[in-house]
Amino acid sequence: MATDIRIDYYPTHEQQGIKFRRGHVLPFGATMVPNGINFSIYSSEAIDCTLVLFERGEAQPFAEIRFPEEFRTGNVYSMIVFDLDYERLEYGYRMDGPFKPEEGHRFDKSIILSDPYAKAIGGRDSWLATPNWDNIYPYRSRLVFEDFDWETDHPLETPIEDLVIYEMHVRGFTQHPSSKVKNPGTFAAIRSKIAYLKELGINCVELMPIYEFDEWENSKENPVTGGLIVNFWGYSTVNFFSPKAGYAATGKFGMQVDELKTLVKELHKNGIEVMLDVVFNHTAEGDHRGHTISFRGIDNKTYYMLTPEGYYFNFSGTGNTLNCNNPVVRNMVLDCLRYWAADYHIDGFRFDLAAILGRDQNGAPLSNPPLLESLAYDPILAKCKLVAEAWDAGGLYQVGSFPAYGRWAEWNGKYRDSIRKFLKGDEGLIGELAQCIQGWPDLYHYRGPTASINFISCHDGFTLYDLFAYNEKHNEANGENNNDGGNDNHSWNCGVEGETDDAFINQLRHKQIKNALSILMVSQGVPMILSGDEVGVTKSGNNNTYCHDNELNWMDWGLLEKNADIYYFAQRITRFRRAHPVLRSRTHFQHRDYVGSGYPDISFHGTQAWHADFSASSRCLAFMLDGAHAKSGTIEDDSVYVAMNSYWDALYYELPILPNGRSWYLAVNTDMPTGQDIYDIGKEPKLDDQGRFLVGGRATVILIGK
Repeated sequence: MATDIRIDYYPTHEQQGIKFRRGHVLPFGATMVPNGINFSIYSSEAIDCTLVLFERGEAQPFAEIRFPEEFRTGNVYSMIVFDLDYERLEYGYRMDGPFKPEEGHRFDKSIILSDPYAKAIGGRDSWLATPNWDNIYPYRSRLVFEDFDWETDHPLETPIEDLVIYEMHVRGFTQHPSSKVKNPGTFAAIRSKIAYLKELGINCVELMPIYEFDEWENSKENPVTGGLIVNFWGYSTVNFFSPKAGYAATGKFGMQVDELKTLVKELHKNGIEVMLDVVFNHTAEGDHRGHTISFRGIDNKTYYMLTPEGYYFNFSGTGNTLNCNNPVVRNMVLDCLRYWAADYHIDGFRFDLAAILGRDQNGAPLSNPPLLESLAYDPILAKCKLVAEAWDAGGLYQVGSFPAYGRWAEWNGKYRDSIRKFLKGDEGLIGELAQCIQGWPDLYHYRGPTASINFISCHDGFTLYDLFAYNEKHNEANGENNNDGGNDNHSWNCGVEGETDDAFINQLRHKQIKNALSILMVSQGVPMILSGDEVGVTKSGNNNTYCHDNELNWMDWGLLEKNADIYYFAQRITRFRRAHPVLRSRTHFQHRDYVGSGYPDISFHGTQAWHADFSASSRCLAFMLDGAHAKSGTIEDDSVYVAMNSYWDALYYELPILPNGRSWYLAVNTDMPTGQDIYDIGKEPKLDDQGRFLVGGRATVILIGK
């Protein structure tokens, strides 16, 4: 009966048979309401706004409805449109206002703009499907439906110190033919590899950007192969709320939301958290020469940091910088992350070039950045991991000083560089090595070791294999005359640049990879592995493969057989970490015996027990973790002794004497061949000589005392 319908939902206006009325200002975006859709969008400087409606895939809109002046509340335009076929609807906006770049305004009502709050974007529905370049509206806002059945799923809330993170590119992980999966390169394909991830021992996948981006952005011919260079990594966001349709096998049907949610649900069922790599430092609109997609045409001065002349500050190195500490933008970021946490059950976020998020509108670092504080204290994000890449392209480097508010962890770039240099054999690294294995207390004294996300390789730079196969980068295929990518790789090719048939060199490279994985897994903090490092993936010395949709970025699953020894080792060293809580403390060591075991929680040693050599010429260090102090003395564990030797010859290490009749057992010796380099938990052989151990040149040994 008519009396059951709220009076709010009666139309008051009509245009060409389409009925509408004043809408609700919140929430922003397009929201389904009884009998209609509520549209709401912000612009502080527009003088006029028009809603543009399309049938899905049609070249021309079927309606354009100008917002009557009385539909504007403050700086928000809102309207409810009735009787729309929301399953077939695409929508956008035209904003009218001044085009005065010198004053920061770039309105152009001839352009149809995407909704910053759209929950799905159409137009790039299948990966690298050739777009219609004449499309008047290439990135189309769409609605999504809240009908996914999560059953009892919820974010896992695994303690951060217990995580082993696996950084992964959705397409790169399974696109290689050797993956032998249905629908390679998609969210669905990852589900078929969950058993592999579990066997590897990781319990968190960090997905490189999955927000909608345009792989065709800056596409060009590859100068070396003649193939196509594309935006593969995806660090160039078109819309922050929408999953990339091209990563979904069902994207062409508009089902990318359900496919991603299904992946998250299945990973959770298997004890694996999902962390998203989010890019709030810039957008795909580029600088003043870039395309206008959304933000620039809606309210350029609000969304971007601008110079006094109206150009774009470029602290991201990609042309523009999002004005994250403007209250409107700050709220958008907050709304976005809340949406992913609540609607997709995402467990955490890694923020690309996060130092930018602490800059004011003029680019100056803020002492108390409101966005970072808001994220830290937000009630919906309260259990989400927040991880910062604590630097930006503008020279702001905040590793150890990122505003943390007791919540933020950091990608520890200093850990990466120090471990690389130690493994390479550089001198003067023992002090930094000691910091690395403790969770770097000098950097994170008040924050604890879990503030340090430890990694030796990531998507940006050499793979772990290439770290020991190349002295120099080889980025010629990127078409930038090898000028792109970092030059500070701290790598060592073991004697030959690139691939070789030399058995000794290949054996040394494998040993170095095992050394790296061993040190990573016995370090306090949170370890992160780059996808493919566990099987020795190579990118042929290219340390900046952002633009390659080919074997340079596709994980070669054939390496599981070729480099079986590396994979065998990687599986077991992750299990070793997870089996020993003494390696996963939330608090820093106190360097004293506070439980009465007779040994301090951590002690350092060298070739002589209790005498570590921290001199500039030293290349060896050992340490012992007393199992009675595991988890601050709340859990009993084995003691763990680790000897690291980056000297080229073998050295005897005198072993600390264990109390109460306990003995040393061999868990890891990277100097030995497969089968004797690492032992399964509980099957470690007892040492014949409990007094000393010969640690091979460039080798790592791990003992357990029990």
